[in-house]
Amino acid sequence: MVSFQPYVNPIYFLYLIAFLIPIIIGILNGKRFRVYETIISLLFICLIFGGPKLHEGFNLILYIIFEVLMIGLYMRYRSKHNQTWVFVVAVLLAISPLSIVKITPAINNGIPSIIGFLGISYLTFKAVQMIMESRDGSIKKFDLMLTLQFLLFFPTISSGPIDRYRRFVKDYQSVPSQEKYLEMLQKGIFYIFQGFLYKFLLAYLFGTVLLPPIAHAALQHGGMSWALVGYMYTYSMDLFFDFAGYSLFAVGISYFMGIETPMNFNKPFISHNIKDFWNRWHMTLSFWFRDYVYMRLVFFMMKHKLIKSRITTAIVGYFALFLLMGFWHGVTWYYIAYGLFHAIAIVINDTWLRFKKKHKGSIPSNKLTEIFAIFITFNVVCLSFLIFSGFLDKLFFS
Repeated sequence: MVSFQPYVNPIYFLYLIAFLIPIIIGILNGKRFRVYETIISLLFICLIFGGPKLHEGFNLILYIIFEVLMIGLYMRYRSKHNQTWVFVVAVLLAISPLSIVKITPAINNGIPSIIGFLGISYLTFKAVQMIMESRDGSIKKFDLMLTLQFLLFFPTISSGPIDRYRRFVKDYQSVPSQEKYLEMLQKGIFYIFQGFLYKFLLAYLFGTVLLPPIAHAALQHGGMSWALVGYMYTYSMDLFFDFAGYSLFAVGISYFMGIETPMNFNKPFISHNIKDFWNRWHMTLSFWFRDYVYMRLVFFMMKHKLIKSRITTAIVGYFALFLLMGFWHGVTWYYIAYGLFHAIAIVINDTWLRFKKKHKGSIPSNKLTEIFAIFITFNVVCLSFLIFSGFLDKLFFS
């Protein structure tokens, strides 16, 4: 059985084009062939998790059964009761498979967990989101088929973007007008061609052509060097164009299917400060952590008056948020350091913005200061990506 990494093999795109044609024709004529869409989703999931990844496919099936049971049972409970401890247990159980997958390599000499599979993180975000929104009362009814469609929407299954259940269901249960759908097709085609430019040209240039010799030069020199600086910028470009290219493919294919999956990147390297950066970089992940971790933690601390100062409360929230994000990437010192780095950067940024607000008349604000702010933010971000890359571990500790 063949296996295709999503949006990597050219044959994958040929299959996509062939199987999406009936969906496109249907929506143009005001019809949504939901049974056909379900079959196509299952087919592409089989292509992704076939062949050498068959064991991951079995893990996916078991995981989906577990998460759907958790979501369904909690929603059933929530319709009559609202005990906090039950909600906490439901969330902890929902994240337990992902926690096992992330922790296992750290305690097992780098050997990955046997229950892992491609996309487990993003499916977990979706499942936890549904449980949390059920607690809030935003999702009132459990629908098995809609839950499965949401979790297993194949264009985004491996690496996002992370959609929201209610937004997804609204699109899935409706058919866009012909005029709107033609606009969506136009955008989808643009995003796919932009994705090809990003992933297969620019990411190839930075990641395959430039990065290896620069990395070799940095390792040969050892310690701090201009080659290390070059590695920092080259890796940052490769990381962006590779991931942004993938996200553009996922969004473009979603548009072809009449689903307006949210964008993941919005020119992050022209951010004016680090907070602006997180409103532009991997936005669906950033907003997920903001809405389901940071805001809830800050609200809990304020409600129970655990900390008197609002500023201190925000700082504690930032550190908790970015440490969790660091651990999510992996239980290694450089991922955790990456999280701490961004927490500190956000705190410094907020301190500066408060100072700037108090001394508004004496601090210049013009095109030159704007360019300087973008320059500083860009370099801070690239430094954080150098930490994230793990290259410093290889350079100094291997």
